[in-house]
Amino acid sequence: MTEHIKIIKVGGNIINSPAALQAFLKEFAALEGKKILVHGGGALATELAGRLGITQQMIDGRRVTDAETLKIVTMVYAGYVNKQVVSGLQSYGCNAIGICGADGHIITARRRTFPADFGFAGDIDRVDTDALSALLLHFDTVVVAPLTMDVSGQLLNTNADTIARSVAAALSAAAPCELIYTFEKNGVLQDVEQPDSVIPLLTAAHYQQLREEQRIFAGMLPKLDNAFLALREDVGSVYIGPADQLKALSEGRCGTKIIL
Repeated sequence: MTEHIKIIKVGGNIINSPAALQAFLKEFAALEGKKILVHGGGALATELAGRLGITQQMIDGRRVTDAETLKIVTMVYAGYVNKQVVSGLQSYGCNAIGICGADGHIITARRRTFPADFGFAGDIDRVDTDALSALLLHFDTVVVAPLTMDVSGQLLNTNADTIARSVAAALSAAAPCELIYTFEKNGVLQDVEQPDSVIPLLTAAHYQQLREEQRIFAGMLPKLDNAFLALREDVGSVYIGPADQLKALSEGRCGTKIIL
């Protein structure tokens, strides 16, 4: 497949708001071309865990997944959220199929044990681009839930930002790809207290400076780490910005463009 492909990740806070999600899906469906949508759902998983009395632990914005938490994220990500997204896209005329990385063994991972034990959490080893390309021949969009499996068949919770980057990097070997991270903010902010302090172009050096000054927190760390890694892995372009301005973001008219 040589057609331009957009790999778009939608954040958990958008998923958690029915109105915001529907607005995003409507705009997503209107984008031309083949698309892969990777979704989170962490806020809903945390909410369900709280109701069930299961304590959640985070390390640098990544969830530690014990056996009970793995059950929760599987139900929430691959079940409720994935099918809500697929049905929403269908309602807007976008023919979508929903999967997780374990389906068809499309994404193979290994359990993460360094620099900390994240439990049943996976680092990606392989993306089956032939399988993804075959799905894109038959559907407008593939919707991917952030679960993978190892070679023994063990399900692993895997960071959605990492899945989006890994898929974009793997597909870039055969087709031009654009990676877009969307969430509720206007882009990467110089000051988290000022929603309009968007950094239009973010270099690796500037990102390192923001980290040293402790201006980047929690969930933004894996997102930005993956954004810069994607460029080093030959993904054509990477943007981070508002889910409610997806078309403008994909055209570079808002949000933050990541550059090396």
